[in-house]
Amino acid sequence: MVHPIRNIVIVGGGTAGWLTAGIIAARHRTRIGNGFKVTLVESPNTPIIGVGEGTWPTLRTTLSRMGVSETDFFRECDAAFKQGARFARWTTGAPDDGYYHPLMLPQNFGQVNLAPHWLANDADESFCDNVCSQGRICDDGLAPKTIATAEYDALANYAYHLDAGKFAPFLQRHCCEKLGVQHILADVEQILMKDDGDIRAITTTQAGEIEGDLFVDCTGFKALLIEGAMKVPFKECGDVLFCDTALAMQIPYERPDSPIASHTISTAQSAGWIWDIGIQTRRGVGHVYSSSHISDEEAERELRAYIGSAAEGLNARKISIRSGHRETFWKGNCVAVGLAAGFLEPLEASAIVLIELSAKIIAEQMPACREVMDIVASRFNATTQYRWGRIIDFLKLHYVLTQRTDSDFWRDNVRDESIPDRLRELLLLWQYQSPWFHDEFDRAEEVFPAASYQYVLYGMGFRTEVDRTSLARDTHLAGRAVRENVALTAKLRAGLPRHRDLIDKILSHGLQPV
Repeated sequence: MVHPIRNIVIVGGGTAGWLTAGIIAARHRTRIGNGFKVTLVESPNTPIIGVGEGTWPTLRTTLSRMGVSETDFFRECDAAFKQGARFARWTTGAPDDGYYHPLMLPQNFGQVNLAPHWLANDADESFCDNVCSQGRICDDGLAPKTIATAEYDALANYAYHLDAGKFAPFLQRHCCEKLGVQHILADVEQILMKDDGDIRAITTTQAGEIEGDLFVDCTGFKALLIEGAMKVPFKECGDVLFCDTALAMQIPYERPDSPIASHTISTAQSAGWIWDIGIQTRRGVGHVYSSSHISDEEAERELRAYIGSAAEGLNARKISIRSGHRETFWKGNCVAVGLAAGFLEPLEASAIVLIELSAKIIAEQMPACREVMDIVASRFNATTQYRWGRIIDFLKLHYVLTQRTDSDFWRDNVRDESIPDRLRELLLLWQYQSPWFHDEFDRAEEVFPAASYQYVLYGMGFRTEVDRTSLARDTHLAGRAVRENVALTAKLRAGLPRHRDLIDKILSHGLQPV
């Protein structure tokens, strides 16, 4: 007897729960009401952690496919544009030490690798500015599009900064009103298991017993299903990524017309780093640090010193970070998404993109019946394990390239035993050949493309040996790409509006529908 998968139960709300519900419901829109059901059960008593304010460009596609109006999203989620990240004081710690990891690829990236040409020319210009216009756009405080650009379209690639506390309720309304998701406010009391190890149902205080065919654990750090019921262990990675605590503050702008940075600013400190994210009405600022290298009190002093007088009278909210992820993400008929699956420091805004990617696989590879679920689960686990591993590698890259020796934190981060094996091999390889898209970045599971590694490597002063004779065949292509970047940079700098000006127009007039 075949057991069809028709009843999807998502346990837990927040960004993870509602994004997952929306992605699944949008993908299976024609089935909802015809025997297929997406139900989200969340406690009325659990506050949203709300640590994710930065996103990846993937969210544009996700929201568009869910049928969300980008104008409504800006108006209701305090959203702003994000065009990448600027890393300050990560390499030497000097006041002028900084580089960009933009969201635009290097010019003509699919045709020519500009990195060896930039290295060979020993140019004074930064790698980012030489190959891409986005760093200068950010320096100028410009938006990535104009009010005439349609919703979700871009002149310069972009993601978002948002108010996580407003984002989840916004998604909830859309999912329930437009996508047919059923919402149940109830506290989970017990998880009822089948003899074969699957979850049969959850029992709740307010709504009784809720059965399902597939359960998605979005219960955050509690991990009620994947850890509580399925007993899946957690794999720590604190030996690689040392930061285990964050202190967060919300800083009002000095004036209603204060500029809004269209990039995340990450400024290195003595034992960690400070994020600075601008949304419409405030900045989110937080210090991520290693508690074994600095006390909470000293970390807060560094945070307040960074913010200045604007921090007076404001309290810092402490957030514990348990770096790592589940050994298995999908076991039986239970799959973990969001914080239940794992968490890493928010250095490259990987939290929300991992929710999107996981929910997308679940939606697109939704098993037709229980008999094939383990096959889908195995593929999901392999892909997700790979992604988490590569994100850990990429985050560690920012630390191992440092030249700072001013504290134990920075010295410990370059110790060989703290560097993952794959990253160590790649660093050796990159001494002799620059990363490019067709080399070791040929898998669909990549979260960070080869271009991202180039921006960080060469932004932090890494040198790849260049065989100048091998560049001759691409000299014409490289020269043309650099000239095109110069022209595009000038055009965008002249034609793009100030970031806040565009947001004000979106709030008052709206963007053009797609």
